[in-house]
Parts: sequence; structure tokens; C-alpha cells
Amino acid sequence: MASIVNEKPVVIITGCSVGGIGHELARAFANKGCSVAATARSMKAMADFEHDPRFFLQELDVISDKSVESVVSNVVEKFGRIDILVNNAGVQCVGPLAEIPLSQVQNTFNTNVFGPMRMIQAVVPHMAERRSGKVVNIGSIGALAPGPWGGTYNASKAAVHSLTDSLRFELNLLGIQVTNVVPGVIRSNIGPSAANNYKTMPDWKLYKDFKDLIQKRVEFIATTKATPADVFAQDTVAVVLKEKSPAWYSSGNYSTIMAIMYHLPIFVKDFLIGRAMHAHK
Repeated sequence: MASIVNEKPVVIITGCSVGGIGHELARAFANKGCSVAATARSMKAMADFEHDPRFFLQELDVISDKSVESVVSNVVEKFGRIDILVNNAGVQCVGPLAEIPLSQVQNTFNTNVFGPMRMIQAVVPHMAERRSGKVVNIGSIGALAPGPWGGTYNASKAAVHSLTDSLRFELNLLGIQVTNVVPGVIRSNIGPSAANNYKTMPDWKLYKDFKDLIQKRVEFIATTKATPADVFAQDTVAVVLKEKSPAWYSSGNYSTIMAIMYHLPIFVKDFLIGRAMHAHK
């Protein structure tokens, strides 16, 4: 990993829209002297970076093979290499699994799971040539102790955790480090995004008597006590830029208690989550 330690690291980050974790990660990497390729679905979403020479801005849609290939090619052409890939882009999805439209489930997995896979398959060959690089996947504490109404999102993040564990072994053989970053509750635009997405959901039939509880799940994402995104980003970047990055890093509000919940017996976990989410019959 000498190239990352001794040279100015080149970092590509997905999902850098203002107000989100990716935006603050981009700023934190730049503040540490990195060359940052910041990406988002809309250039307008990164307007405050436009005149900052530390950022190479690219419009990227992680659900498009063509978009991913084009952006990665542009970054390699400009900098000659990619040292760190941060798969941060993601979407929320709230609703009961028995009724949520499959199109919403597919979009969530296409963004949260296949999006990182597209980026990995496009970036890793460039890292493998130099036998150097780091892949950072952003997971979620929601995958550690899933509750009601958030099953689609939590399952997508659980898939990311599992893929990351496999990648750690596979990419190590190519000289590439892999880190699973698991944010706690972080203050970001994911709350308003979840609320906007929920407005597109149909009226529930089987769960019409629970619509207020489901709505509260949406509101919880936006209103619960959260760690500032810039604080989380600074701490995360400091860890990622170490010569030897950890396999797992979790930070932010609720991260400790959710890690504990993960190891509890299922009946205890079900009782605690059900009571907290008012989901007991």
C-alpha cells in the first residue's frame, strides 16, 4: 500500500449529493490532501464543489453500466489511477414486505447492492494492475438488527455486508484492502429522501390498520437523534487512510447498541425491537 501512503491518494466516491454522508466524506478526504472524484446523479447536487480544484466532479448513475464505465474511465484518464473506491450511493425504502411494489424492491437492490458491484467490477481491474488499492463499502446498522417496515433497505445492506466479507478474502489476493463501514444514525438527507420515496407507495391493504406505525418509521429516520455527518466523515476518513485499514468500522449514534443487539438471542431481539417499534400483536 506504499502508493497510498507516499502519494496523494486518488479517491472516487459515489452518492456525493449535498446534505448526505458522501458529500461530507468527499470534503473530509479533500481536507486530508486527497484528489477526490466526487460523483452524484446530478451535477447540481454538488454545486458547492464546482469551483474547488480539489474535486473532479462527475455525473454518475450507479444503476447504469454505461455511466459507471464512462466515469471510471474519466477518472483513470485524469489521475492515472484510483487508490480508494468508496461505495456510498444508496436509497431508502420503507413499507411492509408483503405489499411493497416489487419495482421499489428491485430499485433499492439495484442501487444499494448492484451499484457497488458495478463500481467494484469497473475499478478493481485498475487497482489489480498495481496490486494496490482500497475498497470501502458503506453498510448500515439496520442490517444488524432488522425491524419491521424497513426490510427492503435492511436486506440490501445485509447483502452489502456479506459481499464485503467475501470481497475481503478475494481482493486481498490482488493486494487490495476492503473495509466495511457501518454508520449509526447519521444526520443527513436520507430522512427527507425516505419521506419523498414513501409518498410514491400505494395505499396499504393488508396493513391499512398499521399505516400510522409505518409512517412513524419514516419519520423516525428523519427525526431521531443523529451524529453530525461531518463528524462521522472525519472519523471514517482517518480510519480509511491508515496504512492498514480495518475490516470493519462502525461509528455514530446507536452503533454500539445495535452491535450488541446483533449478538442477542433472537427471542430477546424480537421482544426489544417489537416493543420499540410497537410491532407486537
